[in-house]
Amino acid sequence: MTLSDIDRIIEMAWEDRTPFEAIEIQFGLSENEVIKLMRTELKRSSFNLWRKRINSGVSQKHMHKRNDGINRFRCSLQRTISMNKISKR
Repeated sequence: MTLSDIDRIIEMAWEDRTPFEAIEIQFGLSENEVIKLMRTELKRSSFNLWRKRINSGVSQKHMHKRNDGINRFRCSLQRTISMNKISKR
């Protein structure tokens, strides 16, 4: 895995609206593998903050916890992303 892939996975993991399933589709990493990656790549305090946020009710990282009205992985204003490559408009 390249450094840019790791950076993108961390970025997606921090985003509240990006579910673990989206990370698995793009990178093939399960939720447990993402947690292991975050544990090794982040400082302990940052990892603890991330885990606290994920386990709180604020984050919607799990598809089964999401509101049924949310049927997308990204904001409608965000640029199109296809297989982790940003498409030009």
